[in-house]
Amino acid sequence: MHKISVFEKLIDEAARKVLKDCQPRTLFAPAEYILSLGGKRLRPLLTLMAADLFGKNAEEVIDAALAVEIFHNFSLVHDDLMDNADLRRGYPTVHKKWSENSAILSGDALVIEAYKYIAKVPVSVLPDILELFTTTAMEICKGQQYDMDFEQRLDVTEEEYIEMIHLKTAVLIGCALKIGAIIAGAPAEDADLLYEFGINIGLAFQLKDDLLDVYGNPETFGKKIGGDILCNKKTFLLIRCLKNANDMQREELNRWLTATEYDPDEKIRFVKNVYDELNLKFAVENLIEKYYLASLDYLSSINITDDHKRDLISLAENLMYREK
Repeated sequence: MHKISVFEKLIDEAARKVLKDCQPRTLFAPAEYILSLGGKRLRPLLTLMAADLFGKNAEEVIDAALAVEIFHNFSLVHDDLMDNADLRRGYPTVHKKWSENSAILSGDALVIEAYKYIAKVPVSVLPDILELFTTTAMEICKGQQYDMDFEQRLDVTEEEYIEMIHLKTAVLIGCALKIGAIIAGAPAEDADLLYEFGINIGLAFQLKDDLLDVYGNPETFGKKIGGDILCNKKTFLLIRCLKNANDMQREELNRWLTATEYDPDEKIRFVKNVYDELNLKFAVENLIEKYYLASLDYLSSINITDDHKRDLISLAENLMYREK
């Protein structure tokens, strides 16, 4: 895992230089702020790890890794605004610290900066990477729109939810890995297998995130617990809850989901209690395990020795059993 620490330091140092001291500060300070909060740096780390898997030096892939990280942070700024979230990584969100208009414009600046960095990849692979990056960017927008649409519906299916998180979360993780593989000159089949590894890790990652939103420790999670419940987010937990609830539970759930005035703590407490009664935490944990094991199957099919895959396997395992 020593190599991962080296990669993380490289990413962190490079990310802190993005848009550094650019003017006007009213535009770029919020962008710098969200990047400075760090977080897991998962996506750029995966780009470097994928390139390393096929023998490419991390310094030669750092610009592409930064592009992925910058784009990810752009999506967080706008998502937080749309969700009216108060905290991100334990700190005030951009629209709370500055304003809604600042969040919109600084988010726009971040996505433009992401394309500036992706354009620095070697010319020989630029068309393929640009197509992948742009397709992924549009898929993320589609996923966010589905997520918002679902807030107004009570009939969202589990299949629709999985497709939504596939677009909103998983594709960028798959993209991050595949970009690293392409730059490193990996065979197309291996690059595609690595992408599918990322897709399944991404699905498991988002399901775990949804679980932590209800059952996590707010001190380690970095966000207020129960935010998804208050926003009526159609997570797998809520969808399965509406499906399995008895008539009395469903009637009370619908009352909370359609209420415009309520005590937030009381709503969170009630919904979580129904989740517990239906043993839904266990159901989601089983689904997480399913996607985690599928990801390992894809990784095992890549034509690289298991010894070289050890860091990716360890990282995947850590993501599945994280508490934040």
